[in-house]
Amino acid sequence: MKKVVFHTLGCKLNFSETSTIARLFQENGYQKVDFTQPSDVYVINTCSVTANADKECKQIVKAALNISPEAYVVVIGCYAQLKPEEIANIEGVDLVLGASEKFKLLNYLNDLSKKSKAEVFSCEIEEANFFVDSHSFGDRTRVFLKVQDGCDYNCSFCTIPLARGSSRSDGILNAVKNAAEIAKQDVKEIVLTGVNLGDFGNNSSKEGNKKQETFYDLVTELDKVEGIERFRISSIEPNLLKDETIEFVSKSERFVPHFHIPLQSGSNKILKAMRRRYMRELYSDRVSKIKILMPHCCIGVDVIVGFPGETDEDFLETYNFLNQLDISYLHVFTYSERDNTDALNIKEIVPVAIRKKRNKMLRILSAKKLRNFYEQHLGSSQKVLFEGDNKEGFMHGFTENYIKVKTPYNPLLTNKIQEVVLNKLDTDGSVLVSEIVELEKVFS
Repeated sequence: MKKVVFHTLGCKLNFSETSTIARLFQENGYQKVDFTQPSDVYVINTCSVTANADKECKQIVKAALNISPEAYVVVIGCYAQLKPEEIANIEGVDLVLGASEKFKLLNYLNDLSKKSKAEVFSCEIEEANFFVDSHSFGDRTRVFLKVQDGCDYNCSFCTIPLARGSSRSDGILNAVKNAAEIAKQDVKEIVLTGVNLGDFGNNSSKEGNKKQETFYDLVTELDKVEGIERFRISSIEPNLLKDETIEFVSKSERFVPHFHIPLQSGSNKILKAMRRRYMRELYSDRVSKIKILMPHCCIGVDVIVGFPGETDEDFLETYNFLNQLDISYLHVFTYSERDNTDALNIKEIVPVAIRKKRNKMLRILSAKKLRNFYEQHLGSSQKVLFEGDNKEGFMHGFTENYIKVKTPYNPLLTNKIQEVVLNKLDTDGSVLVSEIVELEKVFS
């Protein structure tokens, strides 16, 4: 039995696709093994959101060949679509597949002998206009369910439309069917994933629907799926997060009170330069609407620092805007130049040292926001879905509103939703230490 290793960089969407491809390998007689074990094939699913992701790909290829010098190395994903020839020149890579070919990977593996120069099978991104449904399984307690792919927004800093193509979606009937199948595997939580999740509905006419489906239609139908106790919405654009969706989540017993909403900048000047489709006033309105209906809701924010033309005043505008918002945490990205993006035409470049300084300031703010959010829940009783990890005698899980919790390791708690009392903050303030309520119920 041939062995295969998968390594995924980047987003939840990549994890869902890697898992789907891995299942195809297992159905065709391959044994999936851990990265640290010798293998016949290594499949690296890449990201290209930042320059660091590109560098990381090269490091992973080197690490794989240190373990298995004669292994056949395949690179797929966003980086592979954007810069296939660059990857082909990485020593040890044998096969590079673009966006339209990655799900056909098995068709290219008739000969696993090492190549002197990698073979490249790519396409014009316009050809990647079909939707392949995917979901993760077995790697985590939660399952990532892909319901949308691609993006039509063309923000001036972003390469994703070039790497994944135009916006397209699954149909609701198929998404519900997939969720029902996942429920049969004793999965407690599904995370909905996509490139531009709120744009769900594009291309759903393939099911013969006369009315275009919407993201709201999707969540209302998924809410009826029996056996899944939690649905979580991953990143969704503020202009696509409609009142009806917020109101529905606030009343749902399955959709949890947690939103991750990209902001990118708190300066309207910079938002316009980024070609975002909203101003900060709309963003503030979305946060207010959520907090009125769900005061305990967790809200995560993406923000980019050091975008070309961002002055000290622009950055302070962003900092102060985020400081006054009732949000829970930040994902802070340092702007990095990406080929074939319009942001390269903006000449007022922010020095790298200043970008790093601004990044650090926002990360400190994020830690304060998270600590404040956690402190609001001290002493409360919450339901936690526990992961199976054992880290220094503790295991971790998440509440419905995405508070990270730890408790002494007990394998019987894995993949269980258990009521806990949140007792105290961990030393770094990033985890709440919990006490299990009625532990004997776990053993019954």
